[in-house]
This record gives sequence, structure tokens and C-alpha cells, in this order.
Amino acid sequence: MRIIVTGGSGKLGRTVVRTLRAEGHEVVNLDRVGERGTVVLVDLTDAGQVLDAVAGIDEHHSGVDAIVHLAAIPAPGLASDAETFRNNMLTTYNVLQAARRAGVKRIVTASSETVLGLPFETPPPYIPVDEDVTSPESTYSLVKHLEEMLAAQLVRWDPELSITAFRFSNVMDPADYAVFPEYDADPRRRKWNLWGYIDARDGAQAVSLALAKAKPGFERYVIAAADTVMSRPNAELVAEVFPGVEIRGDLGVNDTLLSIDKARRELGFAPKHSWRDEVGG
Repeated sequence: MRIIVTGGSGKLGRTVVRTLRAEGHEVVNLDRVGERGTVVLVDLTDAGQVLDAVAGIDEHHSGVDAIVHLAAIPAPGLASDAETFRNNMLTTYNVLQAARRAGVKRIVTASSETVLGLPFETPPPYIPVDEDVTSPESTYSLVKHLEEMLAAQLVRWDPELSITAFRFSNVMDPADYAVFPEYDADPRRRKWNLWGYIDARDGAQAVSLALAKAKPGFERYVIAAADTVMSRPNAELVAEVFPGVEIRGDLGVNDTLLSIDKARRELGFAPKHSWRDEVGG
């Protein structure tokens, strides 16, 4: 396919672009930053620029089959609340609307694990948490929730449109794993997302699967690694940090507590990478 990736210069975006190209797709990276020759510079908060870029860009493309929308201020606290809301909400609206105007029917967009209630100062209603939990606790996560709602309404307007929103966990590259063994000393250090993470390569796998398999309509999925960042067993961690929270099903020893069952079942998502393979944990 011919695919636009917004935010393809970012941490997850770089791996997604590389993965999709390795699979034989033609990929155009739209971003505000990036090395010359790897990106088309577009201000995604400018609706005119976005519509023009989606419709065609000189030698890069004259129309695309799909859009992977990853561009955003990527976390809470990196900008003021007002700027986070303005940038992320406007960017997503512009990209989805441009796709509709251009007749692009297949979209994958980055939501966030923060929608689940991070940083879990209020404990989650149950563990493992899944897509049924929606409890934004910051402006950043509120915008991600609103982006999901926007997508759901757009597919209602256009029954042929497919939008898949991934609630990505904390994205990691192999170079990040060296510090993971340190987390065992203090389970509260990483309790803010139930000790979760996602290897960027597995994040890219999820994107590829959605592009190939997603049906018309809107779906959201938690996307995390198959394990936690901890060596300590889940039962011990939950009893110490989240006593009294309902346990739903088998926690496993180190299985992810951000449930990826829906992505496994509906997309065939199967995380292949673990920090344990990199540092011998």
C-alpha cells in the first residue's frame, strides 16, 4: 500500500516507518521535524497543509491507501495543558478530516494507555485493565479520549471508514532496557502504568496488523508487551501496591497487567520482544 505516517520521526514512528517499508509498502513521513530526505515538513495543525499533503505531494505520492496517525505532543507535562489540547486535538481532527475528504478509508491512530486512568493515583477498578476502562486523569489523556470519540462518530457518518485506535503503553527501544532491573527495588516507581511497556517493534507489528485486518468501523485496543517491567511476581506486586482491587482472571507470574487479549483475539497481535531477552532478566 501507499501509506502516510504522521509523526514518523518520533520514537515509535521511526520503527513503524522502517517496518512498513520492509514489508514492501510505500511510506511518506509527515512531520514537523526530521532529517532531510526522510520527512515532508508539514504543520499538522494547519488544515490546509494537511489536506494538501494527503491529496498529493510532488514526487512523493498522488494519493494514498492508508494513514497511520502518530503525530502528537507525546506525553503529559511536555507543554502547557492548553497547548497540549490545541495541538493534539486539532492535529487529529485535521488528519482524519483530510483522510475523509481524500477518500482514504483505512486509518490507524495512536491513542494512549493514559486513557485507562494513569497514573493510577486512584486505583483501577480491576486488574488486568482492559479497553472497557476509560478514566482520563490529565489534559493529555482527556484529548486522547476525545480523539477516540471523534473517530467513533466519523465512522458512524461513513460506514466504509475503518479507524483503529491503539492505546499504546510506554514505548521502549532495546537501548532503554538496561535500567529495567532497577525497578524491582521499588514497585511504586513504575506502578503508574501497572508496570507496563511496549517494544517499538511490537508497536509497529500492531500497526501492520491493523492495516491488513481492520474492518470498517471503529475499534480501540490496548497494546502492550506480553510481560511487565518487573521480575517480581504479579501477585506480590498487586497485593503490595493495589490491595483490595478486584482481580479478574489469572495474573500469571510476570504477564502484562494491561490486557492485550482483545488485540490478540481480533488482530492476531503477538508480542515478540521482551526486555528480558535484552538484559538477561
